[in-house]
Amino acid sequence: MRLQVSTEDAVDFFRPSKWALEPEETTFAEHGWSNKDMDPVPPRLRTWTTWNYISYWLSDATNLAVWELASSMLAIGLSWRQALPCIAAGYGIISVVMVLNGTIGARLHVAFPVLNRSSFGFWFSYFTVFSRVILSMFWFGIQSYNGSQCVYQMLKAIWPSIARLPNHLSPNANITSSGLLCYLLYWLIQFPFMLLSPHKVRWLFFVKGIIVPIAWLAMVIWAFVRVPPSNGLFVQHATIPDPQFSWNWLSAMNSALGIYSSLSVNIPDFTRYAKDEKAQFVQPLIIPIAFTLCSFAGIAVTSAGIQLYGEVLWDPMLLIDRWDNRAAAFFASFAFALATIGTNISANSLGAGNDMTVLLPKYINIRRGQVICAIIGGWALCPWEILANAEGFLSFMNGYTIFLGPFAGIMITDFWLVHKGKVDVPAMYDPNGRYRYTGGFNWRAVVAMLVTVVPTLPGLVNSINPAINVGYATRLFDIAWMYGFVVASLVYYVTSVLFPARETYLDKLISADDVVPGFGDCKSPTDTMSGQGEDLEKAPDAKVQVEEK
Repeated sequence: MRLQVSTEDAVDFFRPSKWALEPEETTFAEHGWSNKDMDPVPPRLRTWTTWNYISYWLSDATNLAVWELASSMLAIGLSWRQALPCIAAGYGIISVVMVLNGTIGARLHVAFPVLNRSSFGFWFSYFTVFSRVILSMFWFGIQSYNGSQCVYQMLKAIWPSIARLPNHLSPNANITSSGLLCYLLYWLIQFPFMLLSPHKVRWLFFVKGIIVPIAWLAMVIWAFVRVPPSNGLFVQHATIPDPQFSWNWLSAMNSALGIYSSLSVNIPDFTRYAKDEKAQFVQPLIIPIAFTLCSFAGIAVTSAGIQLYGEVLWDPMLLIDRWDNRAAAFFASFAFALATIGTNISANSLGAGNDMTVLLPKYINIRRGQVICAIIGGWALCPWEILANAEGFLSFMNGYTIFLGPFAGIMITDFWLVHKGKVDVPAMYDPNGRYRYTGGFNWRAVVAMLVTVVPTLPGLVNSINPAINVGYATRLFDIAWMYGFVVASLVYYVTSVLFPARETYLDKLISADDVVPGFGDCKSPTDTMSGQGEDLEKAPDAKVQVEEK
């Protein structure tokens, strides 16, 4: 009898109905295409102010990937004088895209996976969402690997014998047995934070905002004391031949664009909580300043490492590994680990959770999406292979920008130039509504994607396998984000003007506030702040049928 019960339980465990979410009364789930985490944010939950966005970006700038990108530019032969303007230009461009897409989220209070249905079409939008899920998983894995390196240095400072643990993995694995152990430890430390709402982990970001900048400043001071700038940073010159310099500089800037080109697409996931549109207008100011200063820290410390150790230690963990002061090594590594946990949760797992909620709203909420991201992104994608060398890191950055540039360009062009801000929010939740276009595909967006992505594919192939010679096609790949953004925007605008989708044109904006009586006053089933899955009091009339106007 016990065996029978156990077998039945095992079978029941794999039934889809076992994993279906509890029935939820939401405002926009009429056709089963939404859940409480996907609904527009009601006014009472629109609480993010200008200071929230300033603190968010200051926290995100202290990111190990930002340090590594700046340092890797020295590794490919740029001088600090060439790398810093390159970084500032890249982050300046991406900050403008952030505020243009961010304003859409702040005005409509809708997340990216729902919002992009108005430009790509209901079904084609799933391509963009799925792409974002994959990118978030990649980034989650990369940040987790970076965090594991921090754990290794912390353990090494306490227990030096870990460096002598026997390795039972192949030399071609790009990771050792001790490295895999530290990766598992970091993954386990990070995982519980993904099960909490941002309300409960906000103190983590507060602590990060204090400790990490102090640690980075201390490392810059250490670098300037050990190697005065007049003997190190200021005398460092480029090693790239003149004929290749321009393309290498553009490629490096494309990589700077690549770091946050993913977030520039799904920034509405965060700006939908803005108290008003002006709250997030600070982004073009704070992003270039904060990220350029943090990048300078990476460049300054890496430049000192060149003089002290005779090689470009673009990964700060490799630099810390050379230190004799175990206390300094421990606290510096702890600061980097803290920075990585905060960034991984805010920028990667929450983004993936938002996107996966839209893919399967009946079974996946944001919390479950984060768990899936942690398993697939953390283990299946083998991030240590991507970060094996500086060139590989830059190639990865360039690689996924071939999609993100067109995504951002199409979204911005559609909202601001084609429809001039006059869209129908309730129709974005209806598969048969005005944004169905042709069979669920906006062919104008399809054409724009094909025109931009296809020419860059040979360069992507070459970056994966340099033995495949594609000639000068690699040049276009080096500027993939810029090319994709500009050309996709132009193609989409021209096709939309010549062949307008008249059913999508409106005389005014139709927001959730306009069509749902008392939407701002009703009790939402969930505090949807960042998808955060904490139940609130349910309103008896929360479900309101919305008809297309």
